[in-house]
Amino acid sequence: MPNPNAVVSTVARIDQPVDEKVRSDPGFSFDLSEGRRLRLDPASPNAAGYARLLGELHRLKLPVYLEFDPGPSTVTRLLIPRVGRVVAVTAIDDRGFAVELEPSHARYVLPLAAPDFVEMEKQLRDAVESGKPVIVTADDRNVILHVRAFVPGPDGPLPPLPPPRPKGPLWPVRPWWIRWLRRLWYWPCWPWWWCWWWCRGCLSPTRAQQVFDALAATTCDPLTVPAPCIPFKYPDDGCWARAHEMYRLMLNMGITARKVWIDASTRLHTPTRNHPNCFVEWGWHVAPTVLVCTSFCSRTRMVIDPSLFTTPVTEASWKAVQGDPGATLTDTSGTQFWHGGGDDPTYANTNYYLDVYRLQLQNRALSVGPPPYAGCP
Repeated sequence: MPNPNAVVSTVARIDQPVDEKVRSDPGFSFDLSEGRRLRLDPASPNAAGYARLLGELHRLKLPVYLEFDPGPSTVTRLLIPRVGRVVAVTAIDDRGFAVELEPSHARYVLPLAAPDFVEMEKQLRDAVESGKPVIVTADDRNVILHVRAFVPGPDGPLPPLPPPRPKGPLWPVRPWWIRWLRRLWYWPCWPWWWCWWWCRGCLSPTRAQQVFDALAATTCDPLTVPAPCIPFKYPDDGCWARAHEMYRLMLNMGITARKVWIDASTRLHTPTRNHPNCFVEWGWHVAPTVLVCTSFCSRTRMVIDPSLFTTPVTEASWKAVQGDPGATLTDTSGTQFWHGGGDDPTYANTNYYLDVYRLQLQNRALSVGPPPYAGCP
C-alpha cells in the first residue's frame, strides 16, 4: 500500500450496540478483520457519527479504508471503497488514465503522479483481463488512492454485480426505415378519437410536478440518512439504484415509467451544488421518464431527476446540462436495472446499493459538511 499508515479491511467485531459503546468508550475502539485494533479520536466532534458509520459498515459487511496516526492508533481519515469489475483502463492525457468500474457510473482517474502508480495500473489491467472484482478506494475527486483484489469472505460477501456485458454494441440499433415503417399505421387513424388514444396515460404538467415533488421529498438528511430515503444529494454514483427506486415508487402511484440512459462520447461533466468540487463526472447516467401532455394531441417525454433538477425536464435539457454534446440517449423499459441490461424485480439489489450510497453521503457530510455547498454557483 502506498501509505504505510492506511489499511483496507472489514470491521471484524463490534460486540455491543454502537450507541452503548460510544457512551462507555468515547474513542470507540474497534477491530479489523486482519487483527489490527484502531480507535476514533474522542476529541473529534464527528467521533459519534463515525462510530455509527462503522457500525453500519459492519452490519453490511462492507470494506473500509482507514488512515491512522500510528502512535495512538487513532483514525484520521475514513473512506468507503467501491467493489466491482474493471471494464476499461484508458489513457486520457499526460496526467494518467480513466478507469471504468462496473457497476459504477462514476469516472475514476489514476494519475501518473500517484504513489505506486505502476503497481496499481498493473492490478487494474489484470482485473480487466480476468474479470475478477477489485476493491478501489478513491477520494472526493474520484482520484484512485488504492487498489487490491477482492477476496470473498475476508472482504465480506461479493456485492451484486451485473451480468457480463455481451460483445458488440451495448444498445441495439434499428435502421431508420424500420422505425418509420412502424409509424405508417398512424396515418389512417387520424380522426380526433385517435388523439385521445395517443395521449392516454399522459400526465398533465401539474401532475408531473406533483410526482416530481413527491419523489424529491424522499431525499436523505445527509447526517442521518434514514432508510428508505433516496440519496439524491450524493450525485457521484448510484444513479441506477436511485432510478429504480423512483420507478418502484411511481408504480405505487399507478404510473408506469420508462428510463432514459445517457452514454458519454468522452465524459459527462455536470455542475452540482451537492459536491464539494461543484461538479461530478460520469461515464453514463440514468433517470426515469414519464409522458406529459403538453397540449391537445401532443405529448412529450419528460425526465424525473431530482439529483440534477427541481422540476421535470425534457430529454434534450437533461442531456444539455451534462456537458457532452456528443453523448447518446437510449430509451428503455423502466424494469431495466443494470446499465448493460438486466432487471431487479425484487428490488434487493436496489436496496443494497441505496444502503451503500446512503453511507457514502453520510461519510461526506461528516467529513466536509453536508450539502449543498455554499461555494458552488
